[in-house]
Amino acid sequence: MPAHEPRAGAVPRAWSPGGETSRLRRLALDLKRDRYLYVLALPGLVFFLLFKFVPMWGIVISFQNYSPFAGIGGSPWVGLDNFRRFFENPDFMMLFRNTMGINLLSLVCFFPLPIVLSLLLNEVRSLFYKRAVQTIVYMPHFLSWVIISGLTFIIFAKGDGLVNNMLEAAGAGRVDVLTNPNLFWIMLTIQSIWKECGWGTILFLAAMASIDPQVYEAARIDGASRLRQMRHITLPAIRSVIVVLLILRLGHMMDVGFEQVFLMYNGAVSEVAEVFDTYVYRVGIQQGQFSYSTAAGLFKSVVGLVLVVIANRIAKKMGEEGIY
Repeated sequence: MPAHEPRAGAVPRAWSPGGETSRLRRLALDLKRDRYLYVLALPGLVFFLLFKFVPMWGIVISFQNYSPFAGIGGSPWVGLDNFRRFFENPDFMMLFRNTMGINLLSLVCFFPLPIVLSLLLNEVRSLFYKRAVQTIVYMPHFLSWVIISGLTFIIFAKGDGLVNNMLEAAGAGRVDVLTNPNLFWIMLTIQSIWKECGWGTILFLAAMASIDPQVYEAARIDGASRLRQMRHITLPAIRSVIVVLLILRLGHMMDVGFEQVFLMYNGAVSEVAEVFDTYVYRVGIQQGQFSYSTAAGLFKSVVGLVLVVIANRIAKKMGEEGIY
C-alpha cells in the first residue's frame, strides 16, 4: 500500500480524539500564557456582549405588532408588514435621499482630510510644534455635540450671531445660515470636520510611525523631494489602513449621527434634515410605534452590512487584505 494512502477504516488525523485533546491542551496553554492580555480585553468583550449582541434579540419585534404590555413572547406576528409599510411610506425616499446625501458629502469632503493632515504633521520636524498642533486639533473631539451646536448658534445666528454682526459692521447684509435648507448639509459637514478631523489622524500617524526611517534616507540620497517621498513611501505604507477605514466608513453610510442632526434640526430645514435616525426617534419613541421603527432600524443595519461586504470583496480583488 502506498505511504500516502490511509489504511482502510483508519480515522483521519484531523478528527481523531487525540488530535482534539492536543488542540484543547494547546488552547489551554495559550490562555494561561496570555491570561493578562485576555483579562485586559475582558471589559471590551463584556461591553460588546451586553450592548451589541444581547440587544440583537430585540430585532424580532420588527416582525411583530409589538405591545409593551404583552412583551415579545405575547405580541402577535405580522411578518413583513412593518417593512412593507416602511417602504411604501411617502417619506421613505426623502429619508433615503437626506441620509445618503449627507453621508456622501461627508465621505467626499471629510474622509480625505485626516489623511492630508496626517501627511502634513508627519513632515513637521519640530517635535514640540508637532505635539502642540496635535493637541490642539484633538481637543474638539472631546466636546459634546450640545456644546458644538451651541457654538454654531452663537456664531451663525441671524439676529445677533458673531458672523452676521461682523458682516453688518462691514456694510454687508446678514446671512441666514441656520434656517437655510441649501446650507444645512454643508453646515453638518463643516461641524464634523472641525470636531473629528484631528482625532481621525491618530491611526494614520501610528501607521506612519512604523515606516523605517532608512527608507526615507535612501530616497533622499536618490534625490527624491518630500512630495515624492510622501507619494511613493508614506501613502503606500498607510494604504491598507486607508482601505480598512474606508470599508468601515461605508458600513455607516446609513448613520448620520442622531445627536448632531437632532440638535441642529428646525422646521425650516425639515425637508433636508429628516434622516433615518431622527425618524426612528420621532416615530418609535415619541409615537410609540416600536415595531415599525425597529423595522426601519433593521433596514439601516442590513444596508450597512451589504455595503461592507461589497466593499471588502472589491478591496480583496484589488489586492488589499480587507477587514476579514
